Amino acid sequence: MLTRNNPKLTLEGARAILAAAEAKARAIKVPMNIAVVDGAGFLLAFIRMDGAKLSSVDVSLTKARGAALRASPTGPSPASGEPSAILSIGLSLATDCQLTPIRGGLPLVVDGQVVGAIGVSAGSEDEDVSVAQAGVDELKKFA
Repeated sequence: MLTRNNPKLTLEGARAILAAAEAKARAIKVPMNIAVVDGAGFLLAFIRMDGAKLSSVDVSLTKARGAALRASPTGPSPASGEPSAILSIGLSLATDCQLTPIRGGLPLVVDGQVVGAIGVSAGSEDEDVSVAQAGVDELKKFA
């Protein structure tokens, strides 16, 4: 009937995650848009690094929201491999552009509960995932 002691991602935590991801983006020399959302997919922190693609601002937020809402990384289903173009468009349209089959969004998990997510966009999918993983790794230091 009740839940107690649910972990919550704070603004301070979101900023630490963001800083770690930004440091990774600087290390690989790719300016990124990085969004951190809470467990419900609402924005907690965001940066657009100098030189990051403007077209990727909304993509980073969509990746973060998608990872939080689905409680899993964004991207194609592991069972299906790369989605077809029709499935990719269908997923986006069916969810009013709230979900994406593009990699770069990772859930932030504490004690088995999704407390938020990070979404990264402006590099290749592998670069986006690498930068997002740096944020996840930062959270693990404190969880």
